[in-house]
Amino acid sequence: MVPSRSWVAGVVLTRRADLTRALAPVPDGAPVIVLTHNPDLFVRMPARVLLTLAGHTHGGQVNLPVLGRLIVPSGYGERYAIGHVHENGRDLFVSPGIGTSIAPVRFRVPPEISVVTVGR
Repeated sequence: MVPSRSWVAGVVLTRRADLTRALAPVPDGAPVIVLTHNPDLFVRMPARVLLTLAGHTHGGQVNLPVLGRLIVPSGYGERYAIGHVHENGRDLFVSPGIGTSIAPVRFRVPPEISVVTVGR
């Protein structure tokens, strides 16, 4: 039986993210999407989460030819810098966003308001 409701849970990384607490109200088998600021949480995401949505990296802001993204504020470097990532049957989407961090510059990483369509 397919659950009639979808759930959205949110976590922040200002301190140790408590995924267990965030997902506690979600019934077993119910589809759930997790919103988090930092994509590094994805490695700890349980299999029951259909989709993780994140930002934080700004896509690296500067993407130089040959050298790639010089600074990606992630413990996983370019692995979770931008876009759709599918790992171990789980999905993550990292939006590059429209702003900048530290330096007000973007190069080969245009600002973007991402539209994500979720389907079966």
